[in-house]
Amino acid sequence: MELPLERLFYSLPAMKAKVLVAMFIAACASQFSPITNGAETKPNFLFFLVDDLGWADLGCYGSEFYETPNIDSLAAKGMKFTSGYAACPVCSPTRASILTGRHPVRVDITDWLPGMPMNRARNPKLVSVRDRDNLALDETTIAEVLNENGYQTFFAGKWHLGEKGHWPKDQGFDINIGGCAKGSPPGGYYSPWSNPNLKQKKEGEYLTERLTEESIEFLDSRSTDRPFLLYLSYYNVHTPITPYKKRIDHFRDKASQQFTDPTPYKREHNAKSRLRQDNPAYASMIAAVDDSVGKILNKLDDLGLSDNTMVFFFSDNGGLCTTRRGGPTSNLPLRSGKGWLYEGGVREPLIIRAPGITEPGRICNEPVVSMDFFPTILELAGLPQMSDLHTDGVSLVSKLEGRASTKRRTLYWHYPHYHGSTWRPGASIRDGDWKLIEFYDPETVELYNLADDPGESRDLSEVNPEKAQELLDKLHAWQKSMHAKMPKPNPDYTANNESKL
Repeated sequence: MELPLERLFYSLPAMKAKVLVAMFIAACASQFSPITNGAETKPNFLFFLVDDLGWADLGCYGSEFYETPNIDSLAAKGMKFTSGYAACPVCSPTRASILTGRHPVRVDITDWLPGMPMNRARNPKLVSVRDRDNLALDETTIAEVLNENGYQTFFAGKWHLGEKGHWPKDQGFDINIGGCAKGSPPGGYYSPWSNPNLKQKKEGEYLTERLTEESIEFLDSRSTDRPFLLYLSYYNVHTPITPYKKRIDHFRDKASQQFTDPTPYKREHNAKSRLRQDNPAYASMIAAVDDSVGKILNKLDDLGLSDNTMVFFFSDNGGLCTTRRGGPTSNLPLRSGKGWLYEGGVREPLIIRAPGITEPGRICNEPVVSMDFFPTILELAGLPQMSDLHTDGVSLVSKLEGRASTKRRTLYWHYPHYHGSTWRPGASIRDGDWKLIEFYDPETVELYNLADDPGESRDLSEVNPEKAQELLDKLHAWQKSMHAKMPKPNPDYTANNESKL
């Protein structure tokens, strides 16, 4: 028995129903938009997402120890963003924001999944917020929208947005290679793995190489009468830091030649930050990503697809710099790293190559954020904006075309959780050049002017209390409007029995 169209519409989850309306609009718009008439004119999309890659971890962003010639070449042929931000200093929330165009607070994923266990034995001052443990199925992803508009959608690598039933194929991807609930590579970087969606083909194969091979196989075997979204989400360079055997000797030799003194560190609250990029194992893992990017871009060239493929390169959060013992990389000149709301935790390397749209070698200094990818891809695909869905993102196409924005944008971060890097709950706001961080444990605020002090070394909250209060009020108003969940006092807390986080 067929349902009337109206009953069918209202029987669907709200977000999925909205996407049907957008599909109807897109179908009408395609009659008038040359970019959507025929697969040969529809652009393809290639999205590289690296795990835990720091802002300064690439040669084109200033690294002198790590080597990334293929990614540097991509930047030279596209646009490099100097103020590209992740929506959160940890992975799962940012990943959700990329796929949905919605702030982590709005999708109720504000920590990595399933998050850091904070039981009463640790006796924290605050009880962390309880958020979702998956990306809700009634959220609409960019993969679903593209798929409904005729795109083949391929996912490979790290997913980390829920258990079985909430994996890539449940969220709009036709193919899923290796995407599961885990954040670290299940079973490690060398096979045999314990990944339910990736079985070894040969003994001792390296995870990044295998994901690259699968991506290239997709490009070779894809349906040539349909455009595609290839979303390669590397597990590199997440812990456990594991040497890439083909490149490790080179970086060990390089480190021994360049450095004779011990790695320097600096105190950061209750932890310490690494002040130099000199870790050979970490460098080799970055090299593995760079090799992969080069191979896939070369395949696009071989297939004659480069001129019609929009390429995105991004990281889900800052490099792991600050921990109790110090992390494997340094994000200098930015402060701190993964898990922290200082710039080193949320500012990311971002490169977009949009042939025919972006003049090669351009640089954008305006702040942008991970929610912006959804509307950007829609516009590049010739599809109408879906502002009810990507309500927190704006299209970057005007920037790719070289047009500067005349409107100042305010960005917000909400991370009300404890993290293994020793970060304690807090939130932050960037408004123009001003940045304020509010810490909840202990209760304090810090104020910085990023134009004068991108390394956040001079707290101006006491010398400019008016600006600090202005930004604090703006942050609180945003949190209230978003119904942001806030941590609550731990009724069992006493300062003399608090254990280390």
